[in-house]
Amino acid sequence: MIPMHLGHLNPAEQVLVLLIAFGPFLLAAGVVVYLRRHAVEDEED
Repeated sequence: MIPMHLGHLNPAEQVLVLLIAFGPFLLAAGVVVYLRRHAVEDEED
């Protein structure tokens, strides 16, 4: 499916759009995983 209002995007532009769209969610998930791991380590000590 090609969004007609954008026209055809070259591969670099497609990667950029995906990073902008999903990057914040991936970053937030990474922060949650990181903090949970450190919280579990703190509880074990």
